[in-house]
Amino acid sequence: MDWLSDNKIPIGKWAKGGVDWLIDNAGFVFDWFSLVLESVIGGLLWALQAPHPLLMVVLTAALAWWIKRSWVFPLFVAGVLLLIINQGYWEETTETLSLVIASAIVCMVVGVPLGVYAAHNPRVSAFLRPILDLMQTIPTFVYLIPALILFGLGMVPGLIATVIFALPAPIRQTELGVKSTPQPLIEAGKAFGATPRQLLWKIELPYALPNIMAGLTQTIMLSLSMVVIAALVGADGLGVPTLRALNTVNIAKGFEVGLVIVLIAIVLDRFLRNDKGGQAK
Repeated sequence: MDWLSDNKIPIGKWAKGGVDWLIDNAGFVFDWFSLVLESVIGGLLWALQAPHPLLMVVLTAALAWWIKRSWVFPLFVAGVLLLIINQGYWEETTETLSLVIASAIVCMVVGVPLGVYAAHNPRVSAFLRPILDLMQTIPTFVYLIPALILFGLGMVPGLIATVIFALPAPIRQTELGVKSTPQPLIEAGKAFGATPRQLLWKIELPYALPNIMAGLTQTIMLSLSMVVIAALVGADGLGVPTLRALNTVNIAKGFEVGLVIVLIAIVLDRFLRNDKGGQAK
């Protein structure tokens, strides 16, 4: 077996060569892309941090009441946000939320059209399937290294890593929803003279909306699970105190940050969940 290991295929060298080629020939593209993403994250962060924290609590609770039309959920949301302020993690929470929202936007903008395309094209679906499996199973640190090299330290490489990890969810959920559209509905639309675009917008997407919203919920949950990984490449947020607690074996701080992350996940999940029938709106 030594002869097999002695003639190693240089996969790692090929990957490094590809990254080096991108840096030498397309570095300006990544610089521009990084600037755009930093602007998006910066805008979201400003919107979350500019108002007084107590004002944000009131506005968020009001939004919760408007969505649910019940006082139970708004009171829970207000209690969670007040607890976060009390524990001193408001700034880190807003930084994490800006990263989560930005990654959710990118994932949905890219994932929904790809899911629709894959639902209508079996070849595209078969081509995407192993790629999506790879994106969710490959260790995060593997693609975190080239993201760090191409985009530098900060929120952007953390966003890229989060998008790579969470993107399969909206693609698969959208494809499943569109494919699940009952054939009689499609045939009825065709019988009334609907064009393919009208079939998509009037029949397939409305029917697939619960799956699409489920994909959004999964994207947000997966993005929250990446906060610690993002902190390793310089992204601000709740991952930073988590890493500090881990490095110093600080059980108290670790429990506090972990509780905050869990409460944020619960609040975001309840915002997007439709209590009627257990499906997302």
